[in-house]
Amino acid sequence: MEIRIVNKSKHDLPKYETEASAGMDLRANLDQPILLKPLERTLIPTGLFIELPLGFEAQVRPRSGMAIKHGITVLNTPGTIDADYRGEIKVVIVNLSNKNYEINDSERVAQMIIAAHAKANWLQVKELNKTERGAGGFGHTGHQ
Repeated sequence: MEIRIVNKSKHDLPKYETEASAGMDLRANLDQPILLKPLERTLIPTGLFIELPLGFEAQVRPRSGMAIKHGITVLNTPGTIDADYRGEIKVVIVNLSNKNYEINDSERVAQMIIAAHAKANWLQVKELNKTERGAGGFGHTGHQ
């Protein structure tokens, strides 16, 4: 699949790091470092603008290494970039640790996955078909 992209950053285009990678890393495009204090959040620019085909979205997700090593994650995960959005891709980062964290230019701050999606048409009915689960919700099976 080809996706039109404008790169106004100082960095290379996002790429898959391995043959089986689902996501491409997004890099911070900063003029100066950002110090993120515990429980603070900020919006990190990437300098990237994309044009997705209809029926696709880009999902912005955390990087597992940043999460486990530093407590840094994407706040609205997954963040959705719709096919008709033409603005800059930015990442909402939050520091869930108890230490300051410095975000530097070119740092890989999130990963982006391109995914197909379906459009739903509602069919309003009086009742739904029965299932074994029924209305059982959180923890209803008793399994850990």
